[in-house]
Amino acid sequence: MPKLLISDDLNPRAAEILREHGVDVDVKTDLSPDDLSAIIGDYDGLAVRSATKVTADLLAAASNLRVVGRAGIGVDNIDIPAATAKGVVVMNTPFGNAVTTAEHAITMMLSLARQIPAANSSTQAGKWEKSKFIGTEITGKVLGIIGCGSIGTIVADRALGLRMRVLGFDPYLTPENAKRSGIEKVELNDLLARADFITLHTPITDATRNIISADALNRTKIGVRIINCARGGLIDEVALAAALSTGHVAGAALDVFASEPATENLLFGMQNVVATPHLGASTIEAQEKVALQLAEQLADFLTKGAVTNALNMASVTAEEAPILRPYMTLGRKLGEFLGQVDSDGLAAVNIEFDGKAATLNPEPVVASTLAGLLGSVMESVNMVNAAVTAKANGISVSTIRHDRRCDYETLLRVSVSHGGGERTIAGTLVGGDKARIVEVQHIPVESDFPDNLLYLRNYDKPGFIGDLGSLFGARGINIATFHLGRKQAGGEAIALVEIDGGVDSNTLEELRGLKQVVRADFLRFSQVV
Repeated sequence: MPKLLISDDLNPRAAEILREHGVDVDVKTDLSPDDLSAIIGDYDGLAVRSATKVTADLLAAASNLRVVGRAGIGVDNIDIPAATAKGVVVMNTPFGNAVTTAEHAITMMLSLARQIPAANSSTQAGKWEKSKFIGTEITGKVLGIIGCGSIGTIVADRALGLRMRVLGFDPYLTPENAKRSGIEKVELNDLLARADFITLHTPITDATRNIISADALNRTKIGVRIINCARGGLIDEVALAAALSTGHVAGAALDVFASEPATENLLFGMQNVVATPHLGASTIEAQEKVALQLAEQLADFLTKGAVTNALNMASVTAEEAPILRPYMTLGRKLGEFLGQVDSDGLAAVNIEFDGKAATLNPEPVVASTLAGLLGSVMESVNMVNAAVTAKANGISVSTIRHDRRCDYETLLRVSVSHGGGERTIAGTLVGGDKARIVEVQHIPVESDFPDNLLYLRNYDKPGFIGDLGSLFGARGINIATFHLGRKQAGGEAIALVEIDGGVDSNTLEELRGLKQVVRADFLRFSQVV
């Protein structure tokens, strides 16, 4: 039974859902980093919010960890490169708090426009400064949205309902989706120049860090108002403070800060700043949604192999998982075959999908194939880090999906280019889910993937089988199955021989010494994806 640790406060129903799916769950919150490191090796999964810091050091101690799940969208507290290198899947829940965060952004914008927090403090202090708090209408104003994903799109919908005009900057926003959402898609400089209000809804990356810089602020309208309910670090706080002081920026509403918890900040105390303590996702509904969504995702991963909302590997839905799993197994074993035969100077990998395979989601199959290929010669390579490992080693990866009739109902072909030339192998599924070899080096030959397989390249000449049988007999090696294939009579041939038990290096050298044998390799295959 897979074992999972919940290390931050989650809705109690999350643990119940995991247990209902057959996951053994421990709930231990408020652990120190040292205490967490001392026990993390016992767990297959880890569920966190924002308090637990999943560092490289913690991951190094997590000998059995397969997945980390974040209840929420932000993963600043998780070292994703270290998790990927470790082969640990990182998931988040990007949709559970989208409405809540969007509503908070709209609330902050309205509070800023009408100076609600300052007016509230003044009134409750016994003052009646009606003329001091002159606000601005939002009807007819231009809202610029930086980042038009799920949250940004909801903000746009709410703003349009308030009769605002909406501009959107997002490199991934298609013209079709912009039109559907009522957003005018523009470049960043155009947005800065035209917007009366600017709201940020983008993750923090190298490309977005300080996207609202001093230069960007200089490009905005005088009197612009800025809202950030996304991530601290998107705004240069020093530059913003200066622009607020001069009045170039009329006000800012901030739920996030470059350093959190933000008990001190140079923006605090400014009359034209509205500040909240990272409340974007803090509603009863959102906290319940993200916790329950995460529980379902983690349960599906640990018990069914489904990968949902992963940030460092291809997603596989619970519906896709049973369909893809046989193909992932086939791809892995084809990769393991080639990885064990010859991988010196590996430069390129090409994976072809034919027949029914051409209709599949290819990414999980590619990841599994690479894991088999590279895992045969490198330590700690799995589906999560296989593509990253290939890239780091200068290995190009390509795929082809054929829209044509195929000799088999479904077919995968894996070809690798390496220092010695090119090798290729093809396989199919028998009975819908049993992996089978159907071709090696363009020579038709059929075989299962047994525990112990001898791969022999030989010349199709009389005496080969007799010499092979004599050597096996002398060494006490029993043949379980024997599969032969050849290009033409007397030419190059292949033998795939299943044997009972293994062969030692001396026997392998004797096999290579037989006069008809070109090469001999002893192969083993993993039994799980």
